[in-house]
Formats: sequence, structure tokens, C-alpha cells
Amino acid sequence: MLRLGAALGAALTLAGQTPAPDAKQRQRDLQVEKLEAETPAAKPPNVSVPRSYALIVGVADYKNLPEKARLQFSERDAEAIYSILISPEGGNFHAENVHRLIGAKATLAGMRKELEQWLPSVAQPGDRVLIYFAGHGFVAGGRGYLAPYDVDPNNVAATAYPMADLGQVIGSRIKATSKILLTDACHSGAIRPEDSQSLNRSLVDLSTSLFSLTASRDREQSFESPDWGGGHGIFTYYVVKGMEGEADQNSDGIVTADELQDYVYRNVREATNAAQNPTAVQGSFDPQMLLAYVPSRAKPAAAPAPKFGTFVIEANMDGVEVFIDGKSAGTVQRGKPLELPGLAPGRHTVKGVKMGYEPDGPREETVYPGERSTVRIRLMIPARRNRAAVEAFDKGVESYEKGYAQNYRAAVAQFEKALAVDPNYSQAALYMARAQNALFNQAEAEKYFRRAIEIDPDYLEARASFGGMLLDIGNTDESIRQFNAVIQRDPKNVLALTNLAQAYRMKEMYPEAVESADKAIQLSPQYAEPHLWRAESLRLQNKFAAAKAEYERYMALSNFDSGKAGQLNYYVVGFLVGLGKRKRATQQDIWKDLRSIALFGLCDCESQVSRFDPAIRYCQEALRYDQGDPYIHYALGLAFLQKAVQSGKTEMLPAALKHFRKMLEINPDLEQSQMARQNIANIEGFMKKQ
Repeated sequence: MLRLGAALGAALTLAGQTPAPDAKQRQRDLQVEKLEAETPAAKPPNVSVPRSYALIVGVADYKNLPEKARLQFSERDAEAIYSILISPEGGNFHAENVHRLIGAKATLAGMRKELEQWLPSVAQPGDRVLIYFAGHGFVAGGRGYLAPYDVDPNNVAATAYPMADLGQVIGSRIKATSKILLTDACHSGAIRPEDSQSLNRSLVDLSTSLFSLTASRDREQSFESPDWGGGHGIFTYYVVKGMEGEADQNSDGIVTADELQDYVYRNVREATNAAQNPTAVQGSFDPQMLLAYVPSRAKPAAAPAPKFGTFVIEANMDGVEVFIDGKSAGTVQRGKPLELPGLAPGRHTVKGVKMGYEPDGPREETVYPGERSTVRIRLMIPARRNRAAVEAFDKGVESYEKGYAQNYRAAVAQFEKALAVDPNYSQAALYMARAQNALFNQAEAEKYFRRAIEIDPDYLEARASFGGMLLDIGNTDESIRQFNAVIQRDPKNVLALTNLAQAYRMKEMYPEAVESADKAIQLSPQYAEPHLWRAESLRLQNKFAAAKAEYERYMALSNFDSGKAGQLNYYVVGFLVGLGKRKRATQQDIWKDLRSIALFGLCDCESQVSRFDPAIRYCQEALRYDQGDPYIHYALGLAFLQKAVQSGKTEMLPAALKHFRKMLEINPDLEQSQMARQNIANIEGFMKKQ
């Protein structure tokens, strides 16, 4: 036994761990600072977007403040900033580089950890760092403070975050070249208006290297209201609109510091009848600094008119989603107009949609400089389906729910019939996309996902499934943005929450993945998939006991006849590419892929705690679902090898050799292939000596 352990010591050094496959208005005081952009798709060579990191903090319902001092829209503002930052038509931040502390997570300890540990540890010269805070600001003892969720109004100095500390962190500890601070410090009911001068000055004087745009002048107040985009702080509303491209005055696709400053100042001042005046603080920043990159806005055109206009959207029923120039602008209720200020003068396309009704639009409406234009949306015609189209669709769904390639192909033929009879059949387009994706025809799948959304822009199920399509093709950041857009509209959308958990797992954002999975599980405890992605994220944080329990829960909930696997595809359309697990539907059913992932996870959990017998059983069972997975063969080879050293049973070595060799036969180019070759050499050398 001792000779076996010694001889295989080198092999075990290489074999260490099984690798994972891959009142109406409330007053606010606010400040913005400088930004530049990051990496979406291809850009003109003259547009440079640096690596970027951001911290977003938003608090509305404070733990220790009275009801009258709580805010309405701070957390919604924080989510809006997050969405525009990670958009390729906006900030161009990578999702994994944007951390959020929303609501009860925005504690003083959490803020200190992110500001004083995370950001200084990741940001380097040449990078961009953005910090956004939406919540209350306090002045105590002549010093300004940002109020975390757990602030004690009777002991502000000890329980709030000092602006002086923020200035020290930004000025000397964060090494980024571009530093941006957006601080929405709302003080209604928390500090006196005359204290705003001290608060604003503490925000402004952080560092002369920042581009700073403060929401209001000294002694002014800033506001939040449902009148702006369905509920926002007015300053944040215009910052987001500006970064979406409305501030791009010369239509070059770039929003600069000067452009955003001018856009926000004009619109906030006009919207509040000069009661709130954003103030630019001149520092050593470049006025042409790139704040957002919006390539779709780039066009040779003259500068727009100096003023902006407003659409006032009215609808004849509740829950009508409004799209301006193809982008969702919010939801309007009957009798409660949706105001959309800050629009560039000229023609804009307007469309109103609601599931079950034919859309109103798209049609062109004109924005006039400095004027409010009422746009009335009328949804009058219930969507009707041709009987032949419905019959074809039903047959297609029946085939689709059976799973396997031949049934997916039969489903495609039926969905084609349905769409030929009724080209506006959005459900048929969605299921066509799902079937094509199950067949690994990703270009066709993407086409039909986009068609379903084009037909019914408020089709949240289609948007959530399209996010899964984006995961399949590796566009994870955009998929996260799609899922977040669905969740903002429908916080209880289990499909979007589940897919978001998978997307975060792909980005190695494991705590966020667990949080999204938890929400999905709370809403739908019997739905299997959230347990799988929760288990994956726990395992990859080395929480093996908790991960094992979640894998087992997934296995129990998904233990149905694989012939019914199409039911699973209603929710999960594959997106296993990053796990090294995605297979063509002609080779294997998606349900088997997911079962294989769970069993592999169980195998790894047991191996990591040196329980090799159950690890071997789980990996062997995983192979029943997927004989061609190289990761499973590698993990099984390691388990046999480690078991051999643990027990001294040399008869297990041939089994280890078999699986290492099979792994190399399937894919000799994986990262773990060299370790497999070394293990083979060590085992063969030992056996030859014996």
C-alpha cells in the first residue's frame, strides 16, 4: 500500500481537483461624475472603451427611518443605471464587473467592503470606475454622509458612510484613470434644505480629477416622482436618457461629458420650472470624455435643435407598453398618462402593445422643441387566430413536447404552416425559435426569437427565452440585460429568474446566481432548473454539502420520462455551451444533458471531500446519459486513481487508465488533457514496475 501511494504521488499532484466544466414628489440631492466606455461588439477604430468597474447602491425602504422619510424610486433608479451601464448601446460595462447593493444589501459594512476592498483591488491605471448611490444623504457635525440601509438617524457619524472617506478612496486608493461618481443623496425628511449646501460641497470637493455634475445648486432640493418615466428621480431619469443617446448632440454615437452636462441641465431645469438646477463642477477632466457609446445613433447629421420636447402618452386600457423608436419607454395605465420628456426634436416612431390585442402602430409622431405633445394609443382589435394556424400550432407543440430531434423537426414543419397562414402568430414564432435551437440551428432560432418579439414587443416569455438564445451563442452580457428587463417588468417571472441564475453562473458571479435561483425557487418550489443552477454556483464556491443537497433536489424534481423532455424546453432551451455540455439535438436530448450536469456535480462534490465510492457511482450514472462527455471521463479517471491510492487497491488502476484514455480520444485539446496524459504515464510506469 505504501509503495503504491508513493509511486503515484506525482500523479495525484496533477490530479488535485476535478475541474468544473467550464407625497407625489419627494426631494433629492444628486451628483454625477465622469465616465468612459468598455467592450461590446465591433467598433470604429477611433472609439476606445476601457475596462470598467462599477458599484451601484440604491436604498428606498430604510430599516430605521420613519415611513415619511422613506423614498419611492431610489432602488428603481439603481436598476435603471445598472441596465444602461451593461448595455452595448450605453455604458458598455461587463455585467460581472458591476456589483449591486440594493435595498437591505446596502449596509454600511457592504458599502465599505465594495468601496474600500473590491474596487481598489481590481481597478488599474487606464480603467474606468463608476460609483452610483441613490438614497438619503445626511449632514451631521458639518460633515456629509451617505446613508446605508442600516443607518441610525440618532447616530449618523457611526452608522453612515462619510463623504470624506469616499473622497479618500476615490482620490488615492482607486487607481483608475477615469472615475465617475453618481450620488443621488435624497434628503427629504432627513436633513434641512439649508444643509444641502454642505452636502453638495462635500460631494463636489472629492477630487478635482472627476467630472462632476451635481443635481442641484446650493440650498436647492432635487426630486423624485412617478411623472418621469413611470417613477424615477428626475436627475437619474435624464442621466439614463442621455446615456441612451438622447444627449448625443452631433450624432456621432458618442455621449461626451459636455453633451451629458448640457442635456441634463436643460431638461431638469425645464421640467422643474427652474426649481432644480444641475451644476457642473469644472475639474481637470477632458470635456470630450466618452461617457457612453451608442453605435446605433452614429450618423452624419447636423446638430439637433437646442431644445427638447415631451410626449404625453395616453391609453384606453391598463398595462399598455409603449415603445419609442423601438425601445421600451414604460407602461401606461388608463387615466394615468405616461410622460416622456427629454426627446430630441423631430419624428419618432411610437408603438403601443398589449398581449391579446393588435398593436397600435408603429406610427410616426413629431416632437417639437420645448413643447408637450399628447399621443393617444388605442388598442381596439382583439388578436384573432385563423383556425388552420391554431391547429398547426397545436400539432407543433405536441411534437415539440416529445423531445428528440425527429420530433423537433416535425414541430418545425407545423410551426412553418402556422406562420404561413398567420404571419403575426407570435406564439408560433416563439416555439419555432425553441425548436430550431433544440436542433442547434442557432441562426434560425435567433431569427424567430426576434420575430416573436417584433410581433409582440411585450411578450415577456419570448424575451426571456431569447435571453437563453443569447447565452447559447455566448452573448452573456446581453442575455443578462434581457433577463433584467423582463424582471423589472415582472419581478415574479420564474423563467427569467432561472435563466438569469444560469447566466450569472456562466459569468462566475456565483452569489448573484444563487440569489436569482432562490427567488425562482420561492416562487415555484417544484420547478427543477433553479435548483440545478443554485447547486452549480454553490459547488463552484466550494460549498459541497449545500450543493449536493440542491443537486439531489433537482434530480428528484426532474425525474420524469425523458420522452416528456420537451416540457423542459419550455423553460430551458439549452444554453449549456459554457459547460462543455451542449450537444446537437440529433445526438442527445436536452433533458439528458441537464441530468448529466447534475450527476457530474454530485460526482465532483463527493470527490472533493474524498468520498470516492459515491463519486464513482455518480460519474458512472452520468455516463449513462452522456457517454461522450470528456469531463465525466476525466473526473471518473481521477476518482478511480484517488480511490486506488486511498485503499491500495491496484486493480482500480486499469479503470482509471480506461477513462483517461477515453477522455483524450473524445477531445485531446482540453485544458485538462495534459494532466490526463501525465496521469496515464505515471500509472503505466507504476504498473510496469509491478
